[in-house]
Amino acid sequence: MKISTRGRYAVRLMLDLAQNEADHYVTIKSISERQEISSKYLEQIISALSRAGFVKSIRGSQGGYKLARPASDYTIGMILRLIEGSLVPVACMDDDPNQCPRCETCVTLDVWKQIDDAVNGVVDHITLEDLVKKQCIRKPATESELSI
Repeated sequence: MKISTRGRYAVRLMLDLAQNEADHYVTIKSISERQEISSKYLEQIISALSRAGFVKSIRGSQGGYKLARPASDYTIGMILRLIEGSLVPVACMDDDPNQCPRCETCVTLDVWKQIDDAVNGVVDHITLEDLVKKQCIRKPATESELSI
């Protein structure tokens, strides 16, 4: 399984909103500058996030976007599934119950299930709030902090 650029950027966009939301809306332009991602690309991603109710928007000079719910309500898995679709490692696992004619005898299906469980175990247990906390720890020092 490979997460696309679109999926990675969606997580970064949502993380940026979580870090910068306070009581105001955040513009795509400011996210674009901080994340070094094209604003046109971010507009496509934010559109999907907005349609799904993950973000709220407001138009006008004070407009922008903010999370629709607290950062702790969003898992990385939720964001990736919205943008990427299914995260299963093989197509035969998309159906529940499995429709593959070989599923009863296929020993490799056990491997794919273990991989799926491992991926879901990670992405479904990390929230945006968790990443905000990690970012605070890893945040590089600013120039003014370095001169002290």
